[in-house]
Amino acid sequence: MKIGYARQSTTNQKNGLENQISQLKQNRCEKIFSEEISSVANKRPELSKALEFCREGDTLIVTSLSRFARSISDLWKNLEIIQKKGADLQILDMQLDTSTPTGKLLLNLMGSVYQFEREILLERQMVGIAKAKSEGKYKGRKPLAKYVKDKIKTLRSDGIKPSEIAMELGIGVASVYRYQN
Repeated sequence: MKIGYARQSTTNQKNGLENQISQLKQNRCEKIFSEEISSVANKRPELSKALEFCREGDTLIVTSLSRFARSISDLWKNLEIIQKKGADLQILDMQLDTSTPTGKLLLNLMGSVYQFEREILLERQMVGIAKAKSEGKYKGRKPLAKYVKDKIKTLRSDGIKPSEIAMELGIGVASVYRYQN
């Protein structure tokens, strides 16, 4: 069985969810799991479901390596799950298929290159942020809870629960407890 997995982090992403799903359907995926969630999220529930759904002889198909793994260790972890089940992975934009020895070799090489590119990108980002900070152009996100602490105290004195205050003000519950007194 061909199983598809599609993911996008944001609504304006280049290779949008609809496009990915279309590609998966064109490749005759019988079951497709999809989600809109950042790859930095600790949990990607639909990917977990797709990996769990895989059986011996199945092929999990993704449109891009970046949709499947966020790091080299994440790639190996997910690939190990697939291989233990006797299934394979196919990455469409690389024309890569782990059912062949060449596909397995290329995945190892491309996974390493992908990790290298990601680390370089993050390094450049940190350099850019440091430069912007030194020029006074980047100050980071202002802590919201400090600016609404009076509102927190008022709502708390009105008997509103911390979880409701957090939801109303768009802050964490821990911040409500921190500033309620």
